[in-house]
Amino acid sequence: MRFHALPSAAVAASAFLFPSMAAAFAPSSPAFAAERLATAPLAASVASDDADASSSGCATSSSRGEFLRGATASFLGAAALVRPGAAALAADRQDSMDLSEFLRTGVDSGGPMGVSSQAGKSRPETGVVLRDGSDISRDSRSGSVLAEIVVGTKAEPVAVLASFSSPWPLATGSVYDVECRDSKTGDGTFLSITTSAKGKSLSDLPSSFFLDQLFAPTGRFSFYGPPTDIKSKKSETITQDGASYRLIEVSFSTLSQSTQTEIPRTALVVATIPEGTDQAVMLATSATGIRWRKAGVGGTAREVAASFRAVPAPKTSLKVRRKERGVPLDF
Repeated sequence: MRFHALPSAAVAASAFLFPSMAAAFAPSSPAFAAERLATAPLAASVASDDADASSSGCATSSSRGEFLRGATASFLGAAALVRPGAAALAADRQDSMDLSEFLRTGVDSGGPMGVSSQAGKSRPETGVVLRDGSDISRDSRSGSVLAEIVVGTKAEPVAVLASFSSPWPLATGSVYDVECRDSKTGDGTFLSITTSAKGKSLSDLPSSFFLDQLFAPTGRFSFYGPPTDIKSKKSETITQDGASYRLIEVSFSTLSQSTQTEIPRTALVVATIPEGTDQAVMLATSATGIRWRKAGVGGTAREVAASFRAVPAPKTSLKVRRKERGVPLDF
C-alpha cells in the first residue's frame, strides 16, 4: 500500500478552510511531534517503496500523478461541501438592526441588508397612497407640506388634500411615504391612514382604534419590532375650520438592538375623517422623551398638529387613480 503527500494546493486549501486543524498540525506543535513519532515506521516503509518504484519508469509516475490528481479533487470537493457558499454568507450578512439609530437617522448603520433581512423586514405600511399625477411638496421657507392622497376603496376612491407645516425637511427613501424628519435628532412627523371607521365619529372611536393601527406590527414605528410600553396619556376632540380633529398624546419605548435598552419616545397624534370618507387621516409627530421635554419638541409637535388639515380635493374631470410606488413624475 502506497501513501503520498497531498499537493501544496490542497494543503493551502485546508489551511484556509480549516485554520484550527492547520494550527494543530503545524511543525512546531506538540500534536505534530506526536504524530511524527507514531508514523515513523510507516514513513520508512513508504520511503522504501518509493526507492523500489524508481525503477518502474513512466508507468509508476503516471499512476502516481493520477492518484494525486484524484486525491486533490476529492479533498477540494469535500471542502466545498463544508464551507458555506457565497449566497449563504450574503444571506447571513445582517439580520439585525440598531432600531434607535434607524429612528434617529433613517439609515441602517450596520451596513446593507442581507437577503434574509429583506425577506423578514418588509416596507412599513402607513396606508398612504399618492394620487396619480401628483407628488409631495414642501416650501423650504414656510415649511408647508402638501400631498394629494387617495382613500376609500378601489371601486370608489376619494382624493384628499393633506397639509401641515413642518420645521423638518422631507424624508426621502424607499421606507418613507409622506414624512418629514431631522436626520440628526430623530424628531419627525409622518402621515398614516386607518381602516374604515364603520360610520363612527371621531369622538365615538376609542383611542385604541388609532393607536392599534399606528403601532401595528407592519406600521412605521414597528419597522424592526413593535414598540413596547405604549400608553395613551391625553385624548381630546377639537374643532378647527368647522371640522373635528382628535388629539392623542402617547408614550412608548423602542428597543435598541445594539445595547438592548429601552428608549422612551413621545408622540402627538392628530386625526380627522375627511368629509365624504370613512377613514381617518393621521399625522404622528414624535421625538425621544428627553427631547420632547427638554428641547421643546413637545411644543413644536403641538404647532405641527395645529397646522394639520385633511379635506376632500377639488373635483376635476380627471379620474382618481392611485399612484404606483417608486414612479417619478414626468415634466
